[in-house]
Amino acid sequence: MADKKAKKNKAPKKQGDKFTRYLVIGMIAFIVIAGVGAALAKNHSNSHAALPALVTKADGYGISINPTAKVKVDMYEDFRCPNCRNFEAVNNTYVDGLVRAGKINAVYHPMSFIAPDSILTAAAAACAADQGKFLEMHTALYVNQPSSTQMAENSAYWTNAQLILLGHSVGITSKTFDTCITSGKYINWTRNIEADAAAKNINATPTVIVNGKTLPLATDYNAKLFTKVLTDLGVK
Repeated sequence: MADKKAKKNKAPKKQGDKFTRYLVIGMIAFIVIAGVGAALAKNHSNSHAALPALVTKADGYGISINPTAKVKVDMYEDFRCPNCRNFEAVNNTYVDGLVRAGKINAVYHPMSFIAPDSILTAAAAACAADQGKFLEMHTALYVNQPSSTQMAENSAYWTNAQLILLGHSVGITSKTFDTCITSGKYINWTRNIEADAAAKNINATPTVIVNGKTLPLATDYNAKLFTKVLTDLGVK
């Protein structure tokens, strides 16, 4: 996917400092594992790819929670994307609450074009979904996203070992989760997401689509405007 050239959208300053840190864990020490890039192949759809829990082709291979809810919110994101973290900083608590209450059909589309390890974080989130901990892992990945002072956004940060520890920190205890990550079980699934997104001309993150309508970035980064979009559709 040609997303490495995707435009970087500017978010309002200081948004990242407002993240609701209901999950408090220490930043895991950075570990460099040679060969991470070797695990990343060309992006293309794979009809034989293993699919995580809650995923269907009809939803663009996204992780869909509350599929019967009347309001559908598709979120295209990259766990290494600073502007995605800005979106989370503003809207995470609100969206998470709606999802847990079953008030919206949230469809998460983890992308992997920002950094070499983006694909690893996406696959790890899918492994967490199998354990019923997707939302917890989703938040943890943004809470622990490395800052620009730690490293360039397009540099590798996460390793499988770190992601396993992160999963454990949000309450995942199954060895199946560890194996899911180390085996790269859902690497090909992420390629299906990217192929579907490319077909829809979605090449930047975050991209938020509500009931088929793409929201402007000004709305994405403004809690009042974002909330109004959903309340106008009857989400209370």
